[in-house]
Formats: sequence, C-alpha cells, structure tokens
Amino acid sequence: MKTVRVAAAVICDSPEKKTRIFATARGYGDYKGWWEFPGGKIEAGETPQQALVREIREELTAEITVGDLIATIEYDYPEFHLSMDCFWAYVSAGQLVLKEAEDARWLSCAELDEVKWLPADLELIETIRRTW
Repeated sequence: MKTVRVAAAVICDSPEKKTRIFATARGYGDYKGWWEFPGGKIEAGETPQQALVREIREELTAEITVGDLIATIEYDYPEFHLSMDCFWAYVSAGQLVLKEAEDARWLSCAELDEVKWLPADLELIETIRRTW
C-alpha cells in the first residue's frame, strides 16, 4: 500500500493560551465536507514544519509559527496509508483566508464533537483532548 506523508497544523487562537483551534471542511474529493486540520503533503527535501508553513501560506494566505509536535498519526485509508505529523501552531502574520476549504470554524475543546472529522484527524482529536 502506498504511504502518503503529510503535516497538519493545529492552529491555536493564541500562542500563550489555547482556548480555540482552527478546523477546515474539505472542499473537494471523496471526503468533501468532512473536517480536518489544515496542512498537506510533505514534498521532497522539506521538513514537516517547512511543509506546514508552505501549505498554510498557499491554502489560507497566513504565515504561521510551528510549535511542538503533538503526535504522528498512522492511518490506513482504503487507497493509501497516511502518516501525518501534527503540530501546534499559531498565526504570526496575516489573516486566515479560505482558498480551498469550503468552510472553517474556531472550535473550543467542548465543541470538537460538533463537526464530522476525517478518520485520521479524529484519532488526533483524542490526543488533543488529553493534552489540551
């Protein structure tokens, strides 16, 4: 099975105190409308952190500062194996503007169950709950 390596940003509303995190709804593909943490594929020669900075700039127009690794999620989708490095992050410049996602929300810990998460991201939610 093919492995796809990606990085995901759990963008917080503040670097000092995490009260809400940013999630987006996919605007395309088999999982259109399902929710995820923004990010994308790690390209050759990139670190996961560099991939996140690039992907957030491309997809959301903002600059982010990438913080600590939360977890690496390994998940088998029917077509591929996903290896997803997930990091805390915050916006350091600009505004989050949707260019590919169909919707976005800032969610508190109590609101995490209000959206339909992609399966791999749902596994991350459990880790976030324990560390938030």
